[in-house]
Formats: sequence, structure tokens, C-alpha cells
Amino acid sequence: MSSVSRRHFLRTAAAAGLAGSALDAFAQTALAGKPLRVGLIGSGWYGKSDVFRLLQVAPAEVVAVCDPDRLMREDAAQVIGARQASRKIPEGYGDYRELLKRHELDIAVIGTPDHWHTLPAIAAMEGGAHVYLQKPVSVDVLEGEAILAAARRLKRTVQVGTQRRSTPHLIEAKEKVIDAGLLGKIGHAEMFSYYHMRRGGKGPDVPVPEHLDWEMWTGPAPMRPYHEGIHPGSWRSYWEYGNGFVGDMCVHMLDMVRWLLNLGWPKRITSSGGVFMPTESRANVTDTQTASFDFGDFTATWQHRTWGAPTDPRYPWGAVLYGEKGTLRAGVQRYEFIPMGQDAPTLSAEPLIEKEKYPDDATEKRIEIIAASATRGHMRDFLAAIQTGGLPVADIAQGHTSSASCILANLALKTGRALTYDPATRTVPGDAEATGLLRRTYRAPWVHPGAAL
Repeated sequence: MSSVSRRHFLRTAAAAGLAGSALDAFAQTALAGKPLRVGLIGSGWYGKSDVFRLLQVAPAEVVAVCDPDRLMREDAAQVIGARQASRKIPEGYGDYRELLKRHELDIAVIGTPDHWHTLPAIAAMEGGAHVYLQKPVSVDVLEGEAILAAARRLKRTVQVGTQRRSTPHLIEAKEKVIDAGLLGKIGHAEMFSYYHMRRGGKGPDVPVPEHLDWEMWTGPAPMRPYHEGIHPGSWRSYWEYGNGFVGDMCVHMLDMVRWLLNLGWPKRITSSGGVFMPTESRANVTDTQTASFDFGDFTATWQHRTWGAPTDPRYPWGAVLYGEKGTLRAGVQRYEFIPMGQDAPTLSAEPLIEKEKYPDDATEKRIEIIAASATRGHMRDFLAAIQTGGLPVADIAQGHTSSASCILANLALKTGRALTYDPATRTVPGDAEATGLLRRTYRAPWVHPGAAL
């Protein structure tokens, strides 16, 4: 069965009565032993983690790995080769365009730094692949609009890595607490992160390592001198490459709250903060920031501190939803429902750990064990959506709304005023300055995809 035929079969198999719950059996028989061809673009920690979860739930083979860091992509190729059934080592590329030129993919997994999410995602879809895209979907708002437009135009499935929507204990909280009405009317949510994630140190500029293509790594972002505080892994501490901790951590919790309560776009977004605990660091993102997302009759607020202690050590990252009948605390680590009175049960659950079912979980380097079952569920949902032609639980429209809302919170901080985004016109009505900030300037020769919208 050709790659095109497999993709067509995945989209139309539902007509033959194949249910999403039977996905594993469907995949084994429908693909007749020919695995889905997967390309990994961005071979850092979470890119590899996403691929490992996919290999655990589907007959898939990673045929190629792309990263401008030669050592990272070579290491990723080796560990992925050891994990996949064929034991074949994926081919390595420093430029995603070469990978897509030489391989016809069924699925592209994109785990790059944020500033490299948009162009590879659109190019992979244009090449015929469905996309598993890490959050936030973009660095600016119009990048996200361009990905959404491409997905709809090309009829590709895009699952965004906001896997709280597939987290077993949070699905239980939604069903047993939210949907069951135990909270009653819900008027407010507090979201937060207190992890000490901001990069410290003021190391000097140094020569670019021989194994790193700094020109390609920088891509459309502003060219800056290289120093060891950026790569690998610390790029989130710089506005040039991402959206700070609002874009990294708030996007998960805001998306979770939106999913739990079936919310769309916020009507009004405000933010304040800055670098309030200065240390010797070249990092330029905020170490302290609050944001408010006003949905009309409901508000959700965000706070992060990359210093000090969490308000509740059991919830260093999470959200609290306040209702007239009780309170729901929810996070990656657990959920708890505490009723206001004595006539309702106290409910709680912790993450689903599946080391016995998936022994690789016990030995995988740097595995985020409390999120492994969630990502597996997210991958199953992604594959089921490809199969049926329906929308996945974290469809690009949902991922874009959550990502753009967080980007708008950063723009509200930058402009010092409340912002409202109109997705129909792709503007901030009545605010020409803020509208101009919805699209960042790309470094030549890269071209912003928003220009074609």
C-alpha cells in the first residue's frame, strides 16, 4: 500500500465501521505491516519524547531526523533506531527542507524551538504530511493564523501538544466534576507556575560550536551572537526565540481551562510584570508576570514567578477553578475537588503511570513519567482523527486560540494596555500599534507566511 493510499485509508476507514477504540487493531491490519512514515523536526528532549510515545501506540517508523545541531540529531537517530521495531537508524538532516524533499511523510513531529514551529509545519503539510506540533504553535499571532489556514486548505490533521486534554486524571475531573455540575456556576480560575526556569548566568559570547549550524538554528529570528546560555534548551529565556513562560507554561493551563469549560477567545487580555528579582543573567524574559483573560462572565488569571516558593507545594504548576458549590484544583500532578458543603463527595486522582504496560518508560532518559500516558492518549487521538477525518482534541484551531491568547498577554505587557483580538479581521480593533505587533519581522531570506493571508 503506497503512502498516499495509506493516508487516504486513514481518512476514510471510518466508513468501513472502524472505531477509534479499535485503533491498534485497525492500524496493524489496515497498514498490512507497512508502518506510518514519520519525520522528526527538532530532536531535543521533547521532540524525542513525542516520537517515543508515538512508537508505543502505533506501527510507525521514524525515517528521518532533522536538527541544525549535528550531535543532537545523531544522538536522536541512534536512540530512536534502538526503540523502533525495524531497528533502522533514521537519516539525518540539518535543514528540514531537505528532509521534506527526500521523504514522503505520513506524519511530521515538530519539536523545534518556538521560532521554528511555523515554517516547517506548513511545509510538512504542503508535502502531504499530517502534523503533531508542539506548543505554542507560533511566536506571533499571524504565524498561527497561517498554520490554521494551511491545515484547512490542505485538509491536514494537526494535533497540538497541549496534552492536558488527553491526561487521564484530568479527563476524569472534567467528567466527574465539571460536566457533572459539582462546581455549580464557575466564575474564576487562577493559573500559575512557580518553577525556577529562567536561565541564570552572564557568560560571554563564544565561538559557535563546530557541530551547530547557527545560521540555520537562528532561521527567521534576529541574529544574535552565540553564547552557551541559549542552546541547548535555554532558548525559552529569550524573547527572540519564544514567548517566555506565558507562552511555555501558561499556554498549557489556559488551554486546559478553555477545554474544561468549553471557552473560545478571551474578550479582553491584560498583563503586567517584568524582571523584579534581577540576577546576573543575560535572559530577557520576565521573571514575574501576571495576566488576566476576560471571557465575559468568567475570568482566568495567570501568575508566574521563577523565584520563591509555590503557594501550595503539591501544585507548583496548575490551576484552581472556583465555583459556587466547590473548588477544583487541577494540574499535571493530580486533581482534587473540595465541595463547599457536606452533601457532595471529595474527589481526587493522580497521574496514570504505566511502566508495566510500557517497560521503556522505566528506563527512558529524562522521561516526564507523569505525562507519558497523556501523550500516548494524545497520539491515539491524533491517529484516530486522521482515520476518521474529524478534528483531534487539540486541533490547530484550539492550539492557535490558546497560543495567540498568551502571545497577546505578552503584547499587553509590552504596550501597557488591554487588548482584544478579532480573529475574523486578524486585528486588534482600534489599536494600530498592537495590530502591527501581531506579525514579527522575519530575518532575510525567510518570508513570513502571514504575508499570504
